Amino acid sequence: MEYVYNCNNMKLESSGILISLRPFGERDCVAHIFTSGYGVMCGMMRGAMVAKKNRPLVGQVGVASWNARLDSQLGTFHWEPEKNLAAGVMLSRGGLGFLNSAFGLILSLLPEREQYKNLYDQTLNMLDNLCSDAATELYQNWEIALLREMGYALDLRSCSGCGTHDDLQYLSPRTGRAVCAKCAAPYVDKLYHLPLDLNVLRHFINRACDAQGVELPLARKIL
Repeated sequence: MEYVYNCNNMKLESSGILISLRPFGERDCVAHIFTSGYGVMCGMMRGAMVAKKNRPLVGQVGVASWNARLDSQLGTFHWEPEKNLAAGVMLSRGGLGFLNSAFGLILSLLPEREQYKNLYDQTLNMLDNLCSDAATELYQNWEIALLREMGYALDLRSCSGCGTHDDLQYLSPRTGRAVCAKCAAPYVDKLYHLPLDLNVLRHFINRACDAQGVELPLARKIL
């Protein structure tokens, strides 16, 4: 990770995951890279549309160097790909859905230039194992980590009513805390059943989207 700034040039450098490419004209693309050192970064990739060698592809992991005259400018990326984590996922419908959903949520919910090192590491681990039998569990754990970063931490360790660690069968949609069967009895119709699944997590993801005034990404809607 590198940070250089002087009166003539600004440079940011970090390992990262290419999560979005949008064509800009006939040759260039606007790219979003989720970096280890600086979170989500946006910039131009010159010639990305016509590159024949080392062509940028969504899902690649590599080293990104971002350069601009001023911090407020869009800036330009120099991208050195090292591995394409999406390549093996293309034949897995479920894995590809999880990849697209994760990238969509990162773009929608994470502000630019804020570091999320733990979430970055967990994203790498998830992408590296999306073809395994544990893909669904890995993705659910990733969404839990994302919610924690957004201030919606789920607490499944003890009952929010009495503190017991036993018989935790429900989850409060208001607090995100577990509830044991005894404490839940009067409110069963208002609580979510445990264990967690994608439908329950979607409730909390929607809450985070609503708080930021963004739509739930289509890729997450269709999971």
